[in-house]
Amino acid sequence: MTANSANISTSVFRLSPLIRITLLSLYIALTVPLPFLSQVTAAPVPPELLWIGIGIGFVALYAVLTEQVMVDDEGIQVTYPAWVPSFFRKGWSLPWSDVKELKPRSTGQGGLVYYFLSQDGKAYLLPMRVAGFARLVQIVQAKTSIDTTDVRPLAQPWMYLILLGCTLLLLLVDGWAIATALTSTQLT
Repeated sequence: MTANSANISTSVFRLSPLIRITLLSLYIALTVPLPFLSQVTAAPVPPELLWIGIGIGFVALYAVLTEQVMVDDEGIQVTYPAWVPSFFRKGWSLPWSDVKELKPRSTGQGGLVYYFLSQDGKAYLLPMRVAGFARLVQIVQAKTSIDTTDVRPLAQPWMYLILLGCTLLLLLVDGWAIATALTSTQLT
């Protein structure tokens, strides 16, 4: 069925794989050299403790990146898998009948984000980093009759491609730094 038909089945929108891969790779590139450098420099923080912290941080980042948006005839809902504790990331649900308007807000970096305003005045952030964002916006327009012509994603895919390219270069430098650290450790 199409988004404009009277009934739509439940549609699930997950975070874009490009965004997920880029952010996880950047995290790895920024953190994995630290235990090796800690060992070489005899830093006061033991490498084992850093590995534990890196592991916890990776799981936390991955949990954030498991956000999914579900839309159906009743409304829109942002959820996380059952293994993500609700105190860490809380989802939300909003029936279409409660949507009053879609309000743009400027970010500190000059971009635009959009919030659903409910009839009772609460604001719900429109998820903008999902794969199929244009289709999500079409469904929102079909279900709420709000004009979404000017609604665009916060970041374009080319921005994440550039960040991924820089991250891959950083991973190459990391490989060199780790190899150098391991070599110097073996020499001492």
